[in-house]
Order: sequence, then structure tokens, then C-alpha cells
Amino acid sequence: MTKDSKKYQLVIFDWDGTLMDTITKIVVCMQDVAKQMGQPVPSEQQVRDIIGLSLPTVMPILFPNAIDKQEELVECYRQQYKSCTIDTPMFEGAVELIEQLYDEGYTLAVATGKARPGLDRMLVTTGLGKYFKATRSASDAASKPDPQMLNSLLKELNVSAIDAVMVGDSIIDMTMASNAEMDAIGVSYGAHSEAKLLSANPVAVVNTPSDIKGLL
Repeated sequence: MTKDSKKYQLVIFDWDGTLMDTITKIVVCMQDVAKQMGQPVPSEQQVRDIIGLSLPTVMPILFPNAIDKQEELVECYRQQYKSCTIDTPMFEGAVELIEQLYDEGYTLAVATGKARPGLDRMLVTTGLGKYFKATRSASDAASKPDPQMLNSLLKELNVSAIDAVMVGDSIIDMTMASNAEMDAIGVSYGAHSEAKLLSANPVAVVNTPSDIKGLL
């Protein structure tokens, strides 16, 4: 595919719920944190609604009565996530999509609410790190939906917002893209439903990773 036939030069992916099926693990671990720390247990939907935010941003939302225990809550979650044995496979077709886009000359990047150690670990264990020219985590920039992650990627890669697209599973991803004046593509198989994603006006919402290619 030639450069002129591409709608976008840069494709930026969220990680959790977009490339990797981590939603169940995140929900279970956050609920376990509540039990361990003696806090009201959030519902699955409450946890889904905060996926994509940085942990320091998440904790006051889910546990407003434990403002004095925020650092303990963050550390407890990190330990729960590391020790949890729930499987987190890549979504079917996600690896093939990344490989195909890379081979066709797209510039690929990641913008995730994961902390840097967690993202780096996943890039190594999945073997996908070599395909992404740049990455941003919650350790590197302001939490989504602040556009700092996207703006810094654009600057590093010397790409304009009009030539880039954000792919994510959360309304938080869609809003971040809008804040950066960038197009967004929603995926309905992650944290948020198609209807919720559409409320943030993405260019499209797809049902599988393989559906993304036709929009690029």
C-alpha cells in the first residue's frame, strides 16, 4: 500500500481492552483490593468505567471514603494484579493486525493507562514491542483524557493530528482523541459498549480487531 492511499500515517493503540483482553482481570483485582482494604466493593460496571485512567486518578473515584489511603490502594492493586492468575490473551486478530499494519508501512504507537513497568513487561512478553515506534504510559504523561500522551507522541514522531488516529475501547480514549483534535476508532469488545462509544463521536466503532484495517 502506498503512502498516498493511507487515510492515516500514525495509528495509536490503547492496550487494555483494545489489544489485550484484560478487562476481567482488572475488575476482579479491583474488587479484591476493596475487600482487602475494607472498602465498599465496586460493581463490574463501575470498574469498567474507569479503565484507561491512571491508578492515582482511579482510586479517589472508586474509593472516595479512603482518601487517606490512596497510596496503599494503588500498591495493593499492583500487587493483586501481579499475583492474579486470570489469563489475559491478546484479542483474536490483534497480533495479525499489528503485524499487517507494520508490514504495510504504518507508524504504530501505544497510549495506555498502564504504568510504565506494566506496559514494558507486556511489550516483551507478547513480542510486540518491536512493532511500536513510540509508547506512552500513565507514568509518562497526565492521565487520560488529558491529550498530553497523544500530543507528545505526535511531537516525537513528527506527525500532525490530522494524519493520526486513536484506537481504543473506552469513552476515555475517545475523549482524549477529541481533546487532541484527532480522529478515534472505538472497539466494542472491551470496556464500553458500542452505544457508549458512539456518544463520543468516533469516526467508527468496530466489533473485532480485524475490522480496524478497513478504516485506515
